[in-house]
Amino acid sequence: MKTPIKFKEYIWLVNTIRRARRITLAEINEKWMDTDMSEGIPLARSTFNRHKDAIFNIFGILIDCDRHNGYEYYICNEHVLNENSVQNWMLSTLSVNNLISESLTLQDRILLERIPFEGDNLKKVIEAMKNSVRIEIDYKKYGSETPNRLNFEPYCIKLFKQRWYVLGHFHHEDDKGKSSDGYFGTFSLDRIVDMRVTDTKFKINSNFNAKEYFDECYGVLSDDGSVAMKIVVRAYGREQYYLKDLPIHHSQKEIGGGENHTDFELHMRPSMDFCSHIMSRGALLKVLSPQWLAEKLRDMHQEASLMYLSEEK
Repeated sequence: MKTPIKFKEYIWLVNTIRRARRITLAEINEKWMDTDMSEGIPLARSTFNRHKDAIFNIFGILIDCDRHNGYEYYICNEHVLNENSVQNWMLSTLSVNNLISESLTLQDRILLERIPFEGDNLKKVIEAMKNSVRIEIDYKKYGSETPNRLNFEPYCIKLFKQRWYVLGHFHHEDDKGKSSDGYFGTFSLDRIVDMRVTDTKFKINSNFNAKEYFDECYGVLSDDGSVAMKIVVRAYGREQYYLKDLPIHHSQKEIGGGENHTDFELHMRPSMDFCSHIMSRGALLKVLSPQWLAEKLRDMHQEASLMYLSEEK
């Protein structure tokens, strides 16, 4: 499906200003006239202002004007485009969608990953979050024969490795086996057999911040008891360049290197999904410290290698 015309214009305008860093309306119009969207008609100031307002309302991207330096326009909160924000995700998705929709003749030569869309479940969770009501789910873990029924407050949703997850908040009375007054659980939407939005209202904790909650995590495992710590990893060969372009974690920083390796420092939780990621890189990535984590990864590699040994007859 093609991106609606107005959205195409919004996307073009944001990308044009972002690339130029600072640009006048006259310069914007020069570039506008070179596009098919213009149909030979200049971008009126009133239209530009409406687009500017719509871009802020939809994407949260604020385009401002420097009146003391030639009336140049710029994105004054560009940080939202450089992080894992909803604005950045929306803009990137629509930009790619627009580009591909105009290249359908190449559809057999453009290979994409499956887009996670949990349809009804995702819609219900968002609806419950908007209305601040609890949801009840029948959740079937991997390896479980029957689903468990759970009732919780949906605090946030998170996309990770092509899967949607909901973070549920429970109270002590929800599970007598838990000792704390409030605790969280993370559930994959594709493992939910059935979901019901209830009428039971809740008030989200005013101190809760979804970004901060997962800030120390590699993925979605936030309730495994691990605590954030300094972790040093060494990347070999091409892996060192991949990590420079695609950091493991936002805290990652380069601290040294050698002829064929680079060392990186991270501050995060050494959770199982982090360990699984390190394992997946084989001999290209090695944990240097803490020592206990290095030994744990070594043992996991050794255990995995035993699976490839021929069984004794």
